[in-house]
Amino acid sequence: MACSPVPIARSLFVFSIFYGGMVCIAGVLGNKQIPLGPLSAIGPAFGLGPLAVEAGIFAFLLLVAMSSAVAELHGRAVANRLVQVGFLPLIASILLSIVVLSVPAASDMDPARRDAFALMMGGTPRIWLGGIIAYGISQTLNVTLFAALKGREGNRLLWLRSAAASTLSQIADTLLFVSIAFYGVFPIGELLLGQMLAKVTLSAILVPPVIYALVALGRRLDR
Repeated sequence: MACSPVPIARSLFVFSIFYGGMVCIAGVLGNKQIPLGPLSAIGPAFGLGPLAVEAGIFAFLLLVAMSSAVAELHGRAVANRLVQVGFLPLIASILLSIVVLSVPAASDMDPARRDAFALMMGGTPRIWLGGIIAYGISQTLNVTLFAALKGREGNRLLWLRSAAASTLSQIADTLLFVSIAFYGVFPIGELLLGQMLAKVTLSAILVPPVIYALVALGRRLDR
């Protein structure tokens, strides 16, 4: 007798696809560093250069919001499974990048485009390793903290739970990734401080309303 397939919630299906896409694009966006506007001047006040942040943080903050929304809707175990499954597209994208970079470009390819592609996609093993480790630890920490606070507060104070969990997890993400990927390559003080400032600010201000919107969307999808 054939077993009927286990149904998956519509919100979990949609969020999982989106989550996988953000896992893959975060590393590409991370190749660009952007200034923090007026906040860049904080660096010189501490004897550092102007503060900057790598653009991949925006995708990572969406990952934080998505895993928190899944934890709110479907529980800690499902959210942790989402984080674990996220290793698959992350590692696959790294391996595929290595394969594509190892294949010679077509002879008629524009040299400027060829060199730009190699520069953008040619991460070092330290960058790839840092991304994998930082992703796994920070996302697991976010889900763990978010679920633990929910166990204490119930369904109340979603904004506080989301802000606290995302802030602490992104501090861990910054320390791990920047240290593993760039320590000893160049001075990392400006990047660390810029990342910390940007992630703490965005985690406290931007992530909670995004989680509210995702939770509302998920409940609508699951009706």
